[in-house]
Amino acid sequence: MNMAAQRAALHRSLTEAWAHRGALACLLWPLSLLYRALASLRRQLFKLGVFETGRVGVPVIVVGNVVAGGSGKTPVVMALVQHLQRSGRKIGVISRGYGRGQRDCREVLTDSSVAEVGDEPVLIHRSTGAKVFVAPARIDAARALLQRHPETELIVCDDGLQHWGLHRDLEICVFDDRGVGNGFLLPAGPLREPWPRIADLVLHTGKHPAFAGFRARRMLADHARRADGSALDLSDLMAPGAKPLLALAAIAKPGEFFAMLRASGLKLARTDALPDHDDLVSWSKQDHSAYRILCTEKDAVKLWPLLPDALAIPLLCTPEPDFIARLDSLLSGLLSDRSKAALSSRHGHTTS
Repeated sequence: MNMAAQRAALHRSLTEAWAHRGALACLLWPLSLLYRALASLRRQLFKLGVFETGRVGVPVIVVGNVVAGGSGKTPVVMALVQHLQRSGRKIGVISRGYGRGQRDCREVLTDSSVAEVGDEPVLIHRSTGAKVFVAPARIDAARALLQRHPETELIVCDDGLQHWGLHRDLEICVFDDRGVGNGFLLPAGPLREPWPRIADLVLHTGKHPAFAGFRARRMLADHARRADGSALDLSDLMAPGAKPLLALAAIAKPGEFFAMLRASGLKLARTDALPDHDDLVSWSKQDHSAYRILCTEKDAVKLWPLLPDALAIPLLCTPEPDFIARLDSLLSGLLSDRSKAALSSRHGHTTS
């Protein structure tokens, strides 16, 4: 078994253990107590000012989760950025850039490679056109973004609920159908921190939310995208004489992507599930000439330089109207407070 397969097998074992309070979860539970103590100590050190929480000059929205593994954060980030852009606001995005090869702070550009900045930042930049910066410390990314693009009015942070070094003005916690799993903290369960916790907005991306919160609808587009940006109707993939379809996914829950493809009417001759954020280099060197390859947009940014004939199927995320209305209301208050503070500062006094 190669390294990728071993990682995938380990991930599956932990995911299964985190769903219930079974033997493995109970065996790991003492370690979760140590994790809880260390996480609590770290949080207290930030609250006491031993570790600095930095502020930047514009409001910051953090979109993250308390559960390890993908819950649909990045599609939510893209949906929020596009909504805010339609409102006429200049939006910037920051990210750690998971899986990148460098540890510097840099801007994501049109020709940036996944190795330089990470797959999700590349996808966000290409899909929204927003200014995106990556850095190991998100506050460094935020400061660099504002220095390079001072017209930015609002920053959206992709992940980072537990990154206390950056002050956040609004927190959006995203969940999928797993909810909080067995309720244990890592490594006995999926939680990065105890739940419930205070959050401004809770958004569920699954079909069966485990508890109260707003909901977002996720569905595949009715078309695929080629590497050159052109679109191809999914119906064309089912035409007589078309190549059999091979679906690839290197995401947290590949089975969901495959199920959505089948629900769209596509007949998949083969499915390949790889570990989340896999670089796809080894996979691409195999012979796939007999198939038409379908993948997620996140995988496409890595796969197109290797296999330019692959097709990406966009995933559309649409938060419910009540969520958008509540978000706009909270942001209106934040931006109004900022405007009042700036006006007061220019007049030489502060507000109470």
